[in-house]
Amino acid sequence: MDFQERIDGDIKEAMKARQATRLGVLRMLKSALKNAAIEQGGAEVRLDEAAAQAVLRKEAKKRQDSIEGFTKGGRQELADKEQEELAVLGDYLPRQLSSEELDALVSGVILELGATSKAQMGVVMKAATEKAAGRADGRALSALVTSKLG
Repeated sequence: MDFQERIDGDIKEAMKARQATRLGVLRMLKSALKNAAIEQGGAEVRLDEAAAQAVLRKEAKKRQDSIEGFTKGGRQELADKEQEELAVLGDYLPRQLSSEELDALVSGVILELGATSKAQMGVVMKAATEKAAGRADGRALSALVTSKLG
């Protein structure tokens, strides 16, 4: 069963269980996946797993940004709603790397590329982002790379 089939099945389960929040988030995700497929080549195109995960990460990132904005703006009820949606999306995201795993990954990339200065940060970030494959927050990755190259 691929990712999109899993989403379709979970939508049916959420309907049967009358889980309004979960159903809304899954429908939004299905719509985002369909829009990405249309951009790639038409309504009949099925996204591969990597593209589907990229859409999922993008939607999760939107929720994280909204939570930060609503919290700064003093709108805690909206931040809580976004947090619920993020929790639903979190069920489908890959497990995040621990700080030790992330440190080892960045150290390995720096060693592999022979990077020694901040001037090479772009190259290191690109390689580290590819190796992390969506299992690490970009900000944390950037901060770690900066500290190691600084």
